[in-house]
Amino acid sequence: MFEKIKRESITTERLTISYITGGTPDTPPVVLLHGNVSSNAFWEDTVKELSVNYQVFAPDLRGYGETEALPINAERGVKDWSDDLDSFLTALNFNQPIHLLGWSLGGGVTMQFAIDHPQKIRSLILLNPLSPFGFGGTRGLEGIPCFSSFSGSGGGTVNPDFLERIKSKDYGKESPNSPKSVLNQFYFNQPFQLTSDKEKHLISSMLSTSTLEGNYPGSFELCKDWPGMAPGNKGVNNAISPKYFNVSAIADVEPKFPILWIRGDSDLIVSDNSMFDLGFLGQNNYIEGWPGKNVYPPQPMVSQTRSVLNKYFEKGGFVQETVIKDAGHSPHIEKPDDFLSSVREFINTKT
Repeated sequence: MFEKIKRESITTERLTISYITGGTPDTPPVVLLHGNVSSNAFWEDTVKELSVNYQVFAPDLRGYGETEALPINAERGVKDWSDDLDSFLTALNFNQPIHLLGWSLGGGVTMQFAIDHPQKIRSLILLNPLSPFGFGGTRGLEGIPCFSSFSGSGGGTVNPDFLERIKSKDYGKESPNSPKSVLNQFYFNQPFQLTSDKEKHLISSMLSTSTLEGNYPGSFELCKDWPGMAPGNKGVNNAISPKYFNVSAIADVEPKFPILWIRGDSDLIVSDNSMFDLGFLGQNNYIEGWPGKNVYPPQPMVSQTRSVLNKYFEKGGFVQETVIKDAGHSPHIEKPDDFLSSVREFINTKT
C-alpha cells in the first residue's frame, strides 16, 4: 500500500517553497531534488514508495512547479538552489543529517550542497546527474574548456521553438520540439510509454517551468567562437555552464559520506554522446562549422563524473555505481523497481 503523500508549502528566510512529503518523523529523512524542465511531480510515485520506510521531502526548486520563481544568479553556479535547500531544511527544523538524492540538474545541486554542508549529509545519491564540470563546452576528464568564452554552453543552447512551446503551454505532439515529444523521446528510453493521464501530468510539470527573465533558460551573448554563443550571467542554463559551475571539489569534502551513483544505460541527455551537447551534434553534422574533435569534441559527461567519483574513492570515500539496463534519463519512472531496490539497499546497508 502507498503511504499518503501531502503537498505543502513553507516560507523560508529566502523564498516560499512548495513540496510534497510522506512518511513519519521517526524514520530516516530522504530529500529528493528534481531536474531541469520538470518539478517534483516527477517524484510523486517515488515519494509514495519511499515513504513506507522513510520520511521523504521533494521540494520544487526555485523557478519550477509551485515554488517562487525568483531569478537565478548564474555567476554563483547552482549556489542559489543550494542555499534555498539549506533554508528549506532550516525552516523544517531538521536536526539530523539527510539522505539527499538529486536527479539531473538536481544532482548538480546535491553535489554543491554536499560541498557547502558536508556535515548535513548522511548519504548522497546521484541519479543521472549533471557532470561535475557542467553542461557543454568542455573536453577530457578534467573538464577543460574548449574555448575560453565557454561557447556552446548556457542560455543560448536551448532550441528556440521548444522554448516558445513551453511559454505557450503546448500539450500537443505536432512538432519534434514540443514538450510532449521531448518528454517521450529524451526523458525516457523508447519504447517506454506512460499512461495518457500520467503523460499529461508530467507535461504540465514541464510547462510549469518559469521562463521569466533570470529563470529558464537564461541570457546569452554572441561570440566569435563556434558555435557562436556564450553564456550570460542570469538563468538556469547559465548556472550549469562550466563558466560558473564546477563541483569537482566534492572529491575533497570532509567528513565523507557514502555515494550511490545510479544511471540509465541509454540516457540521451547526460551521456558521453549527449543529443543536447553541441559538440556531439556538430560532430554528427547537425550544426554547421564544427571545428573538429581536437578543438571541440563531445563532452564526456559520464566519464567526467566517474573520474571525479574515483578521486573521492581514492581519498577514502565509498562510491557505488549502479547502471540500470534499458533505462534512459529517468530510471525512477522507467524502471522503478530496479531504482527503488538500489536506493533501499544502499541506505539500509551502507549508511
